[in-house]
Amino acid sequence: MAIAAAGQLCSTTSMVNNLAQCQILIRKAVAAGAKALFLPEASDYIAPTASETIRLVQPTSSSPFVLGLQASAREHSLAINVGIHEPTQDGKKVKNSLIWINESGHIERRYQKLHLFDVDIPWGPVLKESNSVEKGMEIVPPFPTAVGNVGLLICFDLRFPEPAISLRRQGAHIITYPSAFTVPTGIAHWSTLLRARAIETQSYVIAAAQVGSHNDKRTSYGHSMIVSPWGDVVAELGGEEKDEPEIAVGEIDLKRMEKIRNEMPLLRRTDVYPEI
Repeated sequence: MAIAAAGQLCSTTSMVNNLAQCQILIRKAVAAGAKALFLPEASDYIAPTASETIRLVQPTSSSPFVLGLQASAREHSLAINVGIHEPTQDGKKVKNSLIWINESGHIERRYQKLHLFDVDIPWGPVLKESNSVEKGMEIVPPFPTAVGNVGLLICFDLRFPEPAISLRRQGAHIITYPSAFTVPTGIAHWSTLLRARAIETQSYVIAAAQVGSHNDKRTSYGHSMIVSPWGDVVAELGGEEKDEPEIAVGEIDLKRMEKIRNEMPLLRRTDVYPEI
């Protein structure tokens, strides 16, 4: 069995500070014996406006945040999964990306968020991700890692079961949902949705979350979580920002996963409805 760690922090507009916070999480993950560290959506920065989000973006080749994580991954031989922003070709928006940095510090995989969060909650936050973010256009096939075959999804993708089912069909053992959930939607749906995706795909779900107040306009729910293929919550953090960022640690037991899949086979009726 391999150990996975899910990190929780509160990103701001300072990439230098956000990198320092992630490096604390890296040291904690290494001390816990983790083979991979999963970090939240938008770990590089969270800005108060769409224009600031676009102004701050840098390509991975020059981003001090990404370069710093790559150096730490090499130093500690630790795989790092992290949500970042990347520039679009026309420079008018950004990509909400999730990259896999392998133990040698190389960016091995990249996923661009499919479903964008455009929500206007009465007496709550108004978030229009599409004002500044370009939507992704593909599901990235699962890929082998030291903790199992990983399938990449991000935050609002959690509300759509189809991508997770597709990743399971393609061989995923673990499905990621790095997130920056709002507090009202987190209270109502976060745990329920994560457990549902784990149960229906019979896969581990790892959801590293942003927590606390990023600026005057935005606060994140936290509650980073690792869920088993049976729907058990293996590890969970709280919803309060702490003096130091935290990790949730859990064992990825692929033998137990196979046992669950064998004893509760989910045979889809693709003769009746389309295969995803």
